[in-house]
Amino acid sequence: MKKHIANSNVKYRRFTAEDAAAAHALSLAAGWPHRLADWQFVQRLGAGFVAESEEGVIGTAMCWGHGQQYASLGMVIVPPDCQGQLIRRQLLSQVLTEIGDRTILLSSSPQCLPLYEQLGFTPFGEVRQHQGTVIPSQITLPVPGDRIRPIGASDKIKIAALSSRAAGMPRGTVMAALLEAAEGGVVIESYEQVVGCAVLRRFGQGYAIGPVIAPDIARAKALISHWAGSHAGAFMRIDVALTGDMSPWLSEVGLMPVRDVVTMARGEPPLLDKNLHQYAMINQALG
Repeated sequence: MKKHIANSNVKYRRFTAEDAAAAHALSLAAGWPHRLADWQFVQRLGAGFVAESEEGVIGTAMCWGHGQQYASLGMVIVPPDCQGQLIRRQLLSQVLTEIGDRTILLSSSPQCLPLYEQLGFTPFGEVRQHQGTVIPSQITLPVPGDRIRPIGASDKIKIAALSSRAAGMPRGTVMAALLEAAEGGVVIESYEQVVGCAVLRRFGQGYAIGPVIAPDIARAKALISHWAGSHAGAFMRIDVALTGDMSPWLSEVGLMPVRDVVTMARGEPPLLDKNLHQYAMINQALG
């Protein structure tokens, strides 16, 4: 039997580094795959709030700024009782005040759509989460003159620029932190010009691939195949937009669809570059 928590006994305060362990325990209870290290990573990059009762931390919500115009919201966990919606609303109110006058992006489960729509968010896309034990796939470079190689120190500024173009908003801070924490990263070059990249990092039960940025889906598949080939048999997760034929292809290499979420924005969504695409997200919170 779930214990009822009176909303009058709940206090709200800023999320600190010391709250990561309690947040991790909440996410494990909710069935999330995040490790403690995954919480620590997103906490260092952003800001957030916790709901706290006499029993300790019972809810979280976080946000991340992307330049002066955009922000993203995520890592929202609330109690699964009748007070959960009230606590969720209060946590979201704190985060929305923190973000201020920016376009806000988030990923919502279907059951939370009505609440976010009441708060002014509008759906503009869908993301599908794939995961599983990866099967090696042949790396086929679609264009003569292409090659895949590890990311070098001189590539980091180029990758930040590629990521910002593909996302339609500044991504330099996020990409710098991601590359610092990554298990590995590769770029795809076309005649010595960097045109795409793919990052692999530890996440949950295994690894997460993302972002994967490329000018076309053939090159994106080549980048993903690089990690599939070098980590055959490993458990991986990848989150992709439901456009094109990427999702069916991922199933063929052992990464099966497990969950869909709706991408939403309060304000105008970012204007994406038509010549460069983000085929895999960093994750649902950071985008």
